[in-house]
Amino acid sequence: MKIWKQTFSLEGLDSMSSNTLVDTLGIKFIDYGDDFLLAEMPVNQHTVQPMRILHGGASVALAETVGSIASVLCVKDPLKQTPVGLDINANHLKSVQEGAKVFAKVSPIHLGRKTHVWHIDIHDEKQNLVCVSRLTMMILHRP
Repeated sequence: MKIWKQTFSLEGLDSMSSNTLVDTLGIKFIDYGDDFLLAEMPVNQHTVQPMRILHGGASVALAETVGSIASVLCVKDPLKQTPVGLDINANHLKSVQEGAKVFAKVSPIHLGRKTHVWHIDIHDEKQNLVCVSRLTMMILHRP
């Protein structure tokens, strides 16, 4: 079932994030389907912790990015509905060394009028599950 209410392109999603944390972290949208988005992020000097492995906060930023963008694409009228993060959790399951890439796939758990709940899996290049996250978005309605 197609969940998107907005027309978009991968290039358009990337351009929305110009000059933001998303741009700084090197997050790029690389694929989508009727009910998922997929983005990649390099594990580099911007996303590692001092031990030169993927920083857990970078994983959470990646998860929140794909979930937030997904919510924007699911609202009927982005001029009157603003998705904002309400809650996020993450379980870090495996480390990733500097020099690699990670991939985040977001899919819906619940798409309601007032809240969206998203499931995000982050994998490394070998398809190892690195992090699982759940993001709850509140949909603010503007007059």
